[in-house]
Amino acid sequence: MQHTEQEEKIKYMTTAPVRSLVWRLAVPTIISMLVTSFYNMADTFFVGKLNTSATAAIGVVFSVMSFIQALGFFFGHGSGNFISRKLGAREYETASVMAATGFVYAFLGGLFVTVCGLLFLRPLSLMLGSTSTILPYTMDYLKIILLGAPFMTTSLVLNNQLRFQGSAAYAMVGIVTGAVLNIALDPLLIFGLHMGVTGAGVATVISQTVSFLILWIESKKGGNIVIRLRSFCPDVYYMKEIVRGGLPSLCRQGLASVSVTFLNHAAGNYGDAAIAGMSIVSRISMFANSALIGFGQGFQPVCGMNYGAGKLKRVREAYFFCVKYAAVFLVILSVVGFWGAEGIVTVFRRDDPEVIAVGTLALRLQILVFPLGAWIVMCNMMLQSIGRAVKASIVAAGRQGLFFLPLILILPRLFELTGVQMCQSIADVCALLLSIPLGVSVLKEMKGQEEGENAAGVLRDMP
Repeated sequence: MQHTEQEEKIKYMTTAPVRSLVWRLAVPTIISMLVTSFYNMADTFFVGKLNTSATAAIGVVFSVMSFIQALGFFFGHGSGNFISRKLGAREYETASVMAATGFVYAFLGGLFVTVCGLLFLRPLSLMLGSTSTILPYTMDYLKIILLGAPFMTTSLVLNNQLRFQGSAAYAMVGIVTGAVLNIALDPLLIFGLHMGVTGAGVATVISQTVSFLILWIESKKGGNIVIRLRSFCPDVYYMKEIVRGGLPSLCRQGLASVSVTFLNHAAGNYGDAAIAGMSIVSRISMFANSALIGFGQGFQPVCGMNYGAGKLKRVREAYFFCVKYAAVFLVILSVVGFWGAEGIVTVFRRDDPEVIAVGTLALRLQILVFPLGAWIVMCNMMLQSIGRAVKASIVAAGRQGLFFLPLILILPRLFELTGVQMCQSIADVCALLLSIPLGVSVLKEMKGQEEGENAAGVLRDMP
């Protein structure tokens, strides 16, 4: 019965009109990403009502949350990409084993983070960029976040495995429910129960746990692969495939964690207001980019299944469709956001003009390069979905690793705080220049294969 449902789903994914198919899968993922980013901003918004040091602490801990997410995406994208290709090739049992293997590895990885983080809580908080005034808030928030690490990582695995099976709507239910719960709990725990920054951490962990439970239930519906723990297989083959499909995500998210730490240290030289301002901009930029990432995540299962089924023309068609529409959206967003930057930052820290000044300039510089993400993000997702791990990892590492890290060490020495504010924008320009030749080479390769197969088909049909 389950294989029949999977067969029908795969047939739809490989024959339905590409544009409508991408939109059908993208809308739920866009909603999921926007709501998730919104509740990430909710912590910053509500904690911002306490004081500047507490707001800065949220930004400091964000790097740890990025690392936890990196683990979840590593196992989620690694297993999900593999599952998508194997379903396209009708290899159901292999896909089922990978689903369980990715899930178990993610839980163990999250548990490892919890134990190590709690054992080294204070030195970790200092390493992340806490000043003496920020440190107490960082430790209060971080110790709660660490407790939820296993549920965060496994939630991301379940979410991504559902997406890559073409069940974005099921994935959306779990993510959105948890996000809405977090938004509701934040003011209740922070102010109602007077828990302060600890309340924000508790709200996040509760919401992530609820998301995990809902996604576990959703994974048993709609012809999706059911996670059976007895199917877990610690074989080198599956680990290699997880690395192959998940390394780009680990590079992207892991380097994001490292870059936030470096950013906090660089901004910390100019006081708590600078850290708070850059923290606010990071959350706003993440929210703006979440719609783009959600759109790209709608493209990924289309890309993976059709590539696995050998339908390369549909892969290319979907890719260019996504790049075109993403670019138009981001240009409009840039124009609106540039002029409204000061008002947007003011929402988070209304009574601190220094934070507003730092955040406004940084946000405007970031907004100017938003449209470049249309190619960078879609190129990265395409390369990852078709198993081009090396090229995908290079593109993923470019924005916040290969370019951002050297820039954050050099530019502040030359331009002081302005150098901190401009780093990400310059890194984005460099990432675009890197990703264009990598993406074009693979697209040309697919076109060549497609033309070769068409020519071979013509020869076979000749009398």
